[in-house]
Amino acid sequence: MASGLSTRSAAALLAGVVLAWGTNWPVTKVVVHDVSPLWATALRCVIAAATLAPMLWAQGTFIVPKRGDLPVVFCTSILHLVAFSALVAAGLQFVPAGRAIVLGYTTPLWVAIGAAMFLSEHITRRRAIGIGCGLAGLAVIFNPQTLNWGDRNALFGSGLILIAAFCWAGNIVYVRAHKWISTPFQLVFWQVLLAAALLSTIAWLVEGLPRIAWTARLAGLMLYSAIVCTAFANWAMTMVNRSLPAVTTSLCLLATPLLGIVSATAILNEPLEPSLFLAMALIIGGIALGTIAGGSLREKTA
Repeated sequence: MASGLSTRSAAALLAGVVLAWGTNWPVTKVVVHDVSPLWATALRCVIAAATLAPMLWAQGTFIVPKRGDLPVVFCTSILHLVAFSALVAAGLQFVPAGRAIVLGYTTPLWVAIGAAMFLSEHITRRRAIGIGCGLAGLAVIFNPQTLNWGDRNALFGSGLILIAAFCWAGNIVYVRAHKWISTPFQLVFWQVLLAAALLSTIAWLVEGLPRIAWTARLAGLMLYSAIVCTAFANWAMTMVNRSLPAVTTSLCLLATPLLGIVSATAILNEPLEPSLFLAMALIIGGIALGTIAGGSLREKTA
């Protein structure tokens, strides 16, 4: 499908997506220091929905979801935007952003296993090796020499991030089986709007009305996470997916966790742990093997 974008423009947008998604992890960690994870995620979805609506309207692609697309709207909203986002935000209270990024990007490994179990997709030899590499990287992260098993907060936070990855993987497996009527980008607004409503309701019931000491810094970070990392990134990925080869896009997106670790060091002064880079190399290398062997990572995670 033609999008009217040149290769250079599409590459620039893809770089913007990698930058947005990579920096969103340390930004979220800073935000949840001042705002509870539920309200932080709810407010981000509210702002993102308010941004996406005029974007879709301006492009002439604003629609009301057809009945056949309602299951994917609910599934993506609940498993990805609510469960994944809220669990990540909660986990970041206890886990360094760099470690959380690597744990979060184990998602494609669980997708490969889930697709084999529920979609009857064949696991090729190369993909099996990739899954093995990824699991080895996970073992490095949870090695008692790199993770203090006596630190309950660290274990709890790591567990939350890992559960979040499972939720995202479950959503991706369902999305791959869904028979689309509208395009994914046309449904993003409704997914984000539903997530905003669900998260706001849950946050109000659990925590009551938010008590936030707003500062210019906090407001700026919240707007960046919602507008740039959510609304812009979703629009940009739609444009990129129509302009660049799928495998090219997939492999370039693997730079996101590396940028996330670097940005966590720059923004949060987190130490660069050699074990973390080893785990990341194993996990990302395993994902790359699966991408080359079995098609597009973008198709699995879009």
